[in-house]
Amino acid sequence: MEIKDLEIFQMVAQKGTVTDAAKELSYVQSNITSRIKKLETEMNTALFNRHSRGMTLTPEGKKLLVYCEKILALTNEMKKVVQSKTEPAGKLEIGTVETVMKLPVILASYNKKYQNVDLSLYTGVTHQLQDDVLHHRLDGAFVTEIDPHPELVSHDVFQEELVLISDSAKTSLDQLKEEPILCFSEGCGYRARLAKWYQDQNITPQKLMEFGTLETILGSVTMGLGITFVPKSAVAHLEERGIIHCHYLPKEYSKVNTVFIRRKDAYLTSTLEKFIETFERVEGVMAYPLANKKVLST
Repeated sequence: MEIKDLEIFQMVAQKGTVTDAAKELSYVQSNITSRIKKLETEMNTALFNRHSRGMTLTPEGKKLLVYCEKILALTNEMKKVVQSKTEPAGKLEIGTVETVMKLPVILASYNKKYQNVDLSLYTGVTHQLQDDVLHHRLDGAFVTEIDPHPELVSHDVFQEELVLISDSAKTSLDQLKEEPILCFSEGCGYRARLAKWYQDQNITPQKLMEFGTLETILGSVTMGLGITFVPKSAVAHLEERGIIHCHYLPKEYSKVNTVFIRRKDAYLTSTLEKFIETFERVEGVMAYPLANKKVLST
């Protein structure tokens, strides 16, 4: 068994088809197929179920994937430890929720100082990003703070307040009760906070609509499609122009911490260490100032 066999196995498991895995790895499909068959022969068991839509892991394949991820992560870490230099270099894969408004400042500052780093950024919701860090798919991620995980270390980034926003015509709670909620997919920390507030107020949302980007959500709110729950800093410019109306919820629902998470047991490379130092030095990322707010109540 070779490391490359495990890399191919992992990619097919992630993509679900030989075609997509071959495209991602820049291999010919026949090479992918033969490597998988070779691995199955060595393991003396079928690792995938083949069907018309692609390939899914068998129970034995799922067991192997757990060890495969650990082996590949350790192999990658070994290379980083041996090749580690004082000057950050190499690949750095970071995840983030969409609403880290200071992220462009952080990235620009880091890129300008450490030009030998190949920095890749991936967006997602908190629970998915945490899972990606846990399974070594990301070096770290900016997420909404949730219950601490024993295998993760978190670094405080900033604290902010979430606001419930509607178009400028809706200024009272009664007007919001029947409005569709526009949100990110399940696993979003903001969505979970808003759902808890609705539950505690004994309000049943009439409709929930999922979107993939913050830009689409905000654009839909301004057009009167529904309401959403987002950081104040993300919509301050729209409020100042009178395009939206901000509704303030009690602090147990609205106060939110953004943290940067990484694996506790992973080697802290100079590349990642300097990235952490960079965002810790960025100014102006603490709580957005609150003024003239009226908290919603029923």
